[in-house]
Amino acid sequence: MRASSSGYKPPRSLVTSDSPVRRNEMKRAQTRMGWLFSAAAIVIIGAFVFYPAFYALWMSFTNATGFNKPQFIGVKNYTDLFSNQDAVHALLNTLIYTVIYMPLLIIVALAVAMLLNRDDLPLRGFFRSAIFLPFVISMAVAAMAWQFILDPNLGFLPYWLSKIGIHMGDVLGSATWALPTVTVVGVWKNFGYFMVIFLAGLQGVSHELYEAAELDGCGAWRKFTSVTLPGLRSTMTYVVIMALIQSFQAFDQIYVMTSGGPDHMTETVVYRIYTEGFRNFHLGAASALSYVLLVFTFIVGVIQLVLNNRYEKESM
Repeated sequence: MRASSSGYKPPRSLVTSDSPVRRNEMKRAQTRMGWLFSAAAIVIIGAFVFYPAFYALWMSFTNATGFNKPQFIGVKNYTDLFSNQDAVHALLNTLIYTVIYMPLLIIVALAVAMLLNRDDLPLRGFFRSAIFLPFVISMAVAAMAWQFILDPNLGFLPYWLSKIGIHMGDVLGSATWALPTVTVVGVWKNFGYFMVIFLAGLQGVSHELYEAAELDGCGAWRKFTSVTLPGLRSTMTYVVIMALIQSFQAFDQIYVMTSGGPDHMTETVVYRIYTEGFRNFHLGAASALSYVLLVFTFIVGVIQLVLNNRYEKESM
């Protein structure tokens, strides 16, 4: 009698390490082990990332205040955002912050990276570490330090500038200069990180291309536009996306240095979320504003990636 093929198990003596049965068993064992090692991370991410995210999404459709039983009100929180002057003003401030922050951050980080990438520069390691150091410091601590530095009565920067005839005044209390000032503090805090990213990208650009450009009689600016920038294309995409996310999340230095003032002139979207949620106790409105910011950031990031992929396909 011939054994049925279904459910047939070969004798152990025939199951070798190279047999399909043995390989399948090893794959299943590796899969189980992988899930076992990942279980702790999955539980933590699920409890502290995905659950709060989905709960905030649900709250954005309710009238939650933190003290009541939330009731479903549909998209009212989202429609009210566009009629709320404070929310609209916070969106505009965030866009202004981004317009100042991104170009300034990229220009400074790339310029310093190119300087520190020179082989003839002494103490390169020291300067790289010193410039990267502010990124390690907490933004709140850095903001407190800059608040003291810029103080019109006690700060040494206004004092030194006054000695050469430049009177700064209270820049943090000025409706014109408060937002640019907190933006510059953000650039000072973060450009060291992007400098390191640009340094890694610059070291990946072939020196042969620079030598060929010199043989063609290209000057410094032509080599920068024709060799350096194309070689940093993928690095620039990462820097732009990360800088964009950082600019949309500006909060710490604003909370410490200006508290959104003067007259809401430095109030960004994230600061408005904090105000709505933890001062006005409008958790539903704060959650809705959070998801508007999330969608806007996602759209801008996707546009940047699409444009970069299109450029790479055209250049192939």
